[in-house]
Amino acid sequence: GIYVCAKCGHELFSSRAKYEHSSPWPAFTETLRGDSVAKRPERPGALKVTCGKCGNGLGHEFLNDGPKRGQSRF
Repeated sequence: GIYVCAKCGHELFSSRAKYEHSSPWPAFTETLRGDSVAKRPERPGALKVTCGKCGNGLGHEFLNDGPKRGQSRF
């Protein structure tokens, strides 16, 4: 399936990129498309992530915290 922005319906993530993580929120290794989200630095190791269409807050991208070495986690 496709995960979309709750505010505007913009397509964000594919269920194929979802994986189990210790956080209580869904975790993804990549976005659906390059324009699915916008990112800006927030603190070392983390980027603030917003919807690429409407700017709705989506949380963070944690750098090098994915299921494989070197992968990020959304």
